[in-house]
Amino acid sequence: MDYQFKDIEQKWQQFWADNQTFKAEDKSTKPKYYVLDMFPYPSGVGLHVGHPLGYIASDIFARYKRLKGFNVLHPMGYDSFGLPAEQYAIQTGQHPAVTTEANIATYRRQLDQIGFSFDWSREVRTSSPDYYKWTQWIFMQLFNSWYNKAADKAESITKLVAHFEKNGSAGIDAVCDEEVATFTAAGWKTKSSNEQQEELLKYRLTYLRESTVNWCPALGTVLANDEVKDGFSERGGYPVEQKKMMQWSMRITAYADRLLQGLDTIDWPEPLKEMQRNWIGKSIGASVKFTIDHTTHHSPLITPYIEVFTTRVDTIFGVTFFVIAPEHELVPELTTPEQKGEIEAYIAQTKKKSELDRMADAKTVSGAFTGSYVLNPLTDEKVPVYIADYVLAGYGTGAVMAVPSGDQRDYLFAKHFGLPIVPIMDIQNIETEADPTKEGRYINSDFMNGLTYKEGTAAVIAKLEERGVGKAKVNFRMRDAIFGRQRYWGEPVPVYFKEGLPHLISESDLPLLLPEVDKYLPTESGEPPLGRAEGWSYKSQESGGKNQEGYAYELSTMPGWAGSSWYWYRYMDAHNDAAFASKQAIEYWKDVDLYIGGSEHATGHLLYSRFWNKFLKDIGLVIVEEPFKKLINQGMIVGESNTIIDSKTHRVVISNNLFTPENVTNYGYKCEDFVVQNVDISLVDRDGYISSDKLIKWRQEYQNYTFIGDNEHGGRIQTATLIEKMSKSKFNVVNPDDLIARYGADTLRMYEMFLGPLEQSKPWNTNGIEGVFKFLRKFWRLFHNDAWEFSVSGTEPTRAELKSLHKIIRKVEEDIERFSFNTSVSSFMIAVNELTDLKCNNRQVLQDLVITLSSYAPHICEELWVMLGNKAGTLSYASYPKYNPAYLVEDEFAYPVSINGKTKMNLNIPLSLEQKEVEEFVLANADVQKYLDGKTPKKVIVVKGRIVNMVV
Repeated sequence: MDYQFKDIEQKWQQFWADNQTFKAEDKSTKPKYYVLDMFPYPSGVGLHVGHPLGYIASDIFARYKRLKGFNVLHPMGYDSFGLPAEQYAIQTGQHPAVTTEANIATYRRQLDQIGFSFDWSREVRTSSPDYYKWTQWIFMQLFNSWYNKAADKAESITKLVAHFEKNGSAGIDAVCDEEVATFTAAGWKTKSSNEQQEELLKYRLTYLRESTVNWCPALGTVLANDEVKDGFSERGGYPVEQKKMMQWSMRITAYADRLLQGLDTIDWPEPLKEMQRNWIGKSIGASVKFTIDHTTHHSPLITPYIEVFTTRVDTIFGVTFFVIAPEHELVPELTTPEQKGEIEAYIAQTKKKSELDRMADAKTVSGAFTGSYVLNPLTDEKVPVYIADYVLAGYGTGAVMAVPSGDQRDYLFAKHFGLPIVPIMDIQNIETEADPTKEGRYINSDFMNGLTYKEGTAAVIAKLEERGVGKAKVNFRMRDAIFGRQRYWGEPVPVYFKEGLPHLISESDLPLLLPEVDKYLPTESGEPPLGRAEGWSYKSQESGGKNQEGYAYELSTMPGWAGSSWYWYRYMDAHNDAAFASKQAIEYWKDVDLYIGGSEHATGHLLYSRFWNKFLKDIGLVIVEEPFKKLINQGMIVGESNTIIDSKTHRVVISNNLFTPENVTNYGYKCEDFVVQNVDISLVDRDGYISSDKLIKWRQEYQNYTFIGDNEHGGRIQTATLIEKMSKSKFNVVNPDDLIARYGADTLRMYEMFLGPLEQSKPWNTNGIEGVFKFLRKFWRLFHNDAWEFSVSGTEPTRAELKSLHKIIRKVEEDIERFSFNTSVSSFMIAVNELTDLKCNNRQVLQDLVITLSSYAPHICEELWVMLGNKAGTLSYASYPKYNPAYLVEDEFAYPVSINGKTKMNLNIPLSLEQKEVEEFVLANADVQKYLDGKTPKKVIVVKGRIVNMVV
């Protein structure tokens, strides 16, 4: 029978599901191997062909590791909380849980039909209460912990309280708020319970603080930086502004050094590690206090100085102005009445920009003078204070000492506002002189003259410390992570408020479930959607839960990264009701051996996951410092988009040479009247044309358009082709369902690998898939005779057959181990061609070939495995064939055999034969004798390993 891929694939997918073929054992004598994919957000549009790329690669590796004798855990689940489901709920009124469930059903169907070897018994969903119960529980552990810098780890808050009770605040070296109280043990005990809780909130690893956030009024929520583009929300395109709000935050900065050090211990792509290093941004420098000039202020200030952090404190003599962020808390007090209007206008303008926009825009110069001055701490010179959007409140101290002679942005600012530019202290470069080993030294300086850069910097810091206005300091660019979203579809924060202070609910009350609301929008008073829940409050435990009013819950929900920051542990023990994962499961699986996912998560999920993992290790719940040993970033599969150029004003579509201005103007139109429109790629033929009938049927508005150009009489419109990201809005999404229906899942799996190296982006071209399908059909044909009857022999394999087999065994093993899947596909094609030419139907050879190919094309191989007489379902746990190098030793050579200088044939002759033996071997060959036609050669010339020539 010919290759019936539909029946074969449905059969084996059902078999794997019924028999839980890929269910991992929690204890095994085999070595463990944990393969993990970044789990998907189940969107309503389902998968396109770009999504499974990483999943196929991880599945090949997981299947291969099983064949190599490993106990493999390869799970899958869904990151199912998120803004898209909530936005759809706002538009339709349908509960996000309903749409999420429907989307998951679509994803599961699509994933199953691609034939992944997932252990579905461990499926997790971040929006499931039995999952987010433990996300809430981990939040509670963070709330009940502080970071002890002396021990370099997180510890229980009860240990901090015990220290306060015994020693007061003396001797505490913690990561905490800048402003913490100093008190004795007696002073601590005299504080009220609320006062103690207020102080402890300054130390907790998760805490409330006022933060500058990306606020989207239209969506009614805070957005992360990666959800904002050019000042607008990525979803919906709504304006986003900067706003100060009281938000939950987490002290990821406590782990900054450990996050940096850990990068040296893991096998991750170097560009991604560099992104994290830059994001963390460790800097060694100095903290400097610039005293505010009191002569311009007659009322008390919050603080008499503004503090800055600088990595070049030696440039302090070149400071000619001072810049603070528009959101800085001192802006209102520093602004003089004369400057108030200008300052307020500038602040309003800044609110329209996201932080990313402000950081990226290095060329635009803008700012406003506050009217106030600060004093240079070493020269006492008055320095004007400006606000400018290139300084961010959350970075460092939100203030910059500007040195225009040493910084390009400061220089542009000074030139724009006519501010002085004073040379900083010179360093004489002695390297250009007689002795290249000597360091450069300062010149033209009173107390730094003759000092090296390092010595001069130390001298400046010493002067600042002497005056009490500065000190050496290590700083990090990374800020504490904001942990609240004003949304509905997220994990409720397990906190209630009593007398304005946050308290954790009881662990026995977990999970804190999402309440029902009438709308998924903020309340009329501006509270988050949870503020709409009727009667949703925490009943006092002190009154046995009888307090009818209860205490107000936190109305924000957790961000999207909460549930994804620990999910790999839940896969280890997915149904545990007593813990997020058992100690036994964690000790066995330990960590993820291979993690495949996108590099776009470098400074989000991948950083937060490492942070949470380190915290869980600190408190003794996990046993490794880093969660993911090896990480691979799969490249993107980009699609071909087809476009036409049309004008709604003139109701015209111009075909042929679409983008040349001459083409438009030749027809009497202006270029600016026309726009590029994407069309559905499924309507475009292979030559890049779309018929006007199809275009009109697709979009009714085109029925009143005139189609002009070279092909107007043929009724076809020429499109232009662009290569860009697959997107529903571009109408260039290729649905894997269609390809599987036409070619099968095994063909899709192999073709996606065949497109190119896993880590690189590559364009999708459906036309090429036909070749892979023909290969699989040819592979199937090896096992059948001309009548399509299954036919294999038990004869001894030939050396040529074994050579072809062991070449592919070695090649695939080497390729998979180095994740070079595309080259394996090519090698499979060569091997099948060779075995076809050899007319190989040897059972031993073909069975090993089936095992070797099974990781790539599991369905067809499972079918052939059973047809070869093996038990159903055992292929996944067979042994990968052992490569024998002896079969690849070249001991024969295909000698060209010539008669009177004309090559007649090639003849395989053992290289071990001597010249006389080669001559005898050739003359004994029946085909050679036919060419000689009974004649005896006058002379036989043998060049060993090269040629045999006979002269007749």
